Amino acid sequence: MDDTLQALKELSHLSHHPLNGGEFNGLNDVDGEEEEGYDTEAWETITKCFREVQSVLDQNRALIQQVNENHQSKLRDNLVKNVALIRDINSNISKVSRLYSDLSVDFCNIVHRRRELALFESKNRDDNVDTAES
Repeated sequence: MDDTLQALKELSHLSHHPLNGGEFNGLNDVDGEEEEGYDTEAWETITKCFREVQSVLDQNRALIQQVNENHQSKLRDNLVKNVALIRDINSNISKVSRLYSDLSVDFCNIVHRRRELALFESKNRDDNVDTAES
């Protein structure tokens, strides 16, 4: 958990860089105040993934409800339909797993790029200071 918080802090700090579009504007936090200091790309990636995951979970909720109704009816045809419905549920669970895996990879790539950018900027600042002192 500490690594995640550290990564988010780094993303927050680096979001002010001009190559990242500067500060993100137009999004309010819970208190209605404008949120500052986070990485737009990271939040968009996370938000997109969570929306996709929620959509799949909503589908699963409906499928599970249908399976329960079919099971309670105890009709042979409905019980046979449950086999296909349960396969769909399992497929959706795999999809959610893939989405979270992709999110993890995307998030790590964003953090890696931001760290490289920070290192590059730090090196350039050091070079500029050395040049100015000469």
